[in-house]
Amino acid sequence: MNTQRNLVSATEIMSEFELGQLGDGEVAYIKQLEPGEADGLFPGLDGIPVGINLYALTAADGTPLALTDTRSAAVAHAVEGELDVASVH
Repeated sequence: MNTQRNLVSATEIMSEFELGQLGDGEVAYIKQLEPGEADGLFPGLDGIPVGINLYALTAADGTPLALTDTRSAAVAHAVEGELDVASVH
């Protein structure tokens, strides 16, 4: 008996561009970041203190919208922008 499953990846159903546009203007993602990750996502920032929590709010396509030091502030930014929030772990 063959127990192989038929698994389909998201990229087989839609392109990376289409996947990035999913929820565009409606959904924002919150992700906790390390200072080095924040530097990459927000290259214009200098002097991020070491040892603080950082939370990025990004659009569905990954465009950075806000960087905060609390998750609740990131949620507040999303609510203010009338965006549904999803967390990225």
